Order: sequence, then C-alpha cells, then structure tokens
Amino acid sequence: MSQNVVQLDRRNSCSEAEWQTRVDLAACYRLVALYGWDDLVFTHISARVPGGHDHFLVNRYGLMFEEMTASSLVKVGLDGTVIDDDPKSINPAGFTIHSAVHEARPDAGCVIHLHTNAGVAVSAQEDGLLPISQTALFPYAQMSYHDYEGVALNADEKQRLVADLGRSNMMLLRNHGTMAVGPTVADAFLGIYILERACTMQIMAQSGGGRLRAVPKPIVDGILAQAKEATRGMGGSLAWPALLRKLDRLDPGYRN
Repeated sequence: MSQNVVQLDRRNSCSEAEWQTRVDLAACYRLVALYGWDDLVFTHISARVPGGHDHFLVNRYGLMFEEMTASSLVKVGLDGTVIDDDPKSINPAGFTIHSAVHEARPDAGCVIHLHTNAGVAVSAQEDGLLPISQTALFPYAQMSYHDYEGVALNADEKQRLVADLGRSNMMLLRNHGTMAVGPTVADAFLGIYILERACTMQIMAQSGGGRLRAVPKPIVDGILAQAKEATRGMGGSLAWPALLRKLDRLDPGYRN
C-alpha cells in the first residue's frame, strides 16, 4: 500500500473542478505505475487546471508514481512559476516538454510522456511505428515525430516540439519515448495505453524473426473514421470509470 507522502490536504484550497482534475491526474500516475510504465521518479504526466488559468498540475519531483495523491501534485504556471510550493519541487526537463504543449494547444487538457522499453525501442527505429496490428492503426493514423535534441532543458526546443506535434494527439520522441495528448486525463490515458500496446506488439512481432505483414493501405487510410466510431470519440470516458473502480479496489489513497 502506498503512503500519503505529502500530508497537506489541498481539497479546501482549490475549486471543485481543480480537485477533480487532481484526483484524475493522481489516478493516472497510479495506473501508469500499475501497468509498469513508470521510470522510477522520472517522466511526467500533466493536466491543465480548469477555469482558463495558464496553470497546469504535474508530479512532485522525487515521488514514485505509485505514491502520487491529489494533494501532492504541484501547480505550475506556463512561465515556470511554481504556485504555492517549493520552486525546486519539479523537474525542469519535464516542465519544458509539458509547458510547450499546454501553451501551444488549448485543447491539451492532459499530456503523458513515458520512457518504456517498448516505446523507446520503437522510437529508435528509423521507420517508427508500423501498421502491422489493429491496435497500431489507431495511433499510426495520427502519429507525429520529434527528433532527439538531448535532455529537454533548452527552451528553444519548445517551438520545434510543438511544430512537430501539430494537431496530432500521438507522438514518438525519437530515441526518447512516447507521448499522448488529450482533452481530458481519461482520453490521454487511453491514447497512451493504445500507443504503448502497439509498440509492445511491434517489438514482439519483430523478435519473431519472420517477415511482417502490413495492414493494406486502404484500411489504414480509413482508420480515423473507424476509430471515432469504435471508441465514441477518443474513448476515455468509456474506460475511465472502470479504471477508477480498479484503483479503488487496490488502494483509494490517490484520492487524498
């Protein structure tokens, strides 16, 4: 069972909408840990604070994803200002990537960036994600790529990152990892779930050593419309309540 490392309860110091976003974001961190996608205390998931403020929530640097709670999340301004917390409580590399997307994309309610084995492995392949499974078609149809520029500490990289992302909700950061963007935490989680599974399937298929069969191009070209119908939009709202029930059975501490 995880411990509530940060004891301060922020429930009464923020709006109801912000608190709900905090609960969902903390749940997302716990789910990433549950599925084995975390990287010790590194990588980040962020969510825009509701209400039109230029603020987003992100993990406190040094906490494991399995320890994350609604109250332990740190509020940060797009300019890097830490709100009501220690200025050293966030990872500057995480701020660079997430602030860039939140600033450029008003529709980016949540941004998830991971360093999984399969995600990094596919990001290092010249051809990137391949249309070799049904699961891969959903991200493949809207995949974007960003070349590696070193540890993300250079503010100048922001413009190139958001230009490469464009209007896509899925990205492979070359030699680095995966990223998914969504209007809600639920939608972003479903996006990264599908992308990560597609990467895992690709590495497993390639490890078999046989010749891979790609899905025919006409089917790939029509997948976006099919994806919207199959998942009722991005589909997060369909799966999210069940995922929260799963977490509540395991440990409801993320809600603190």
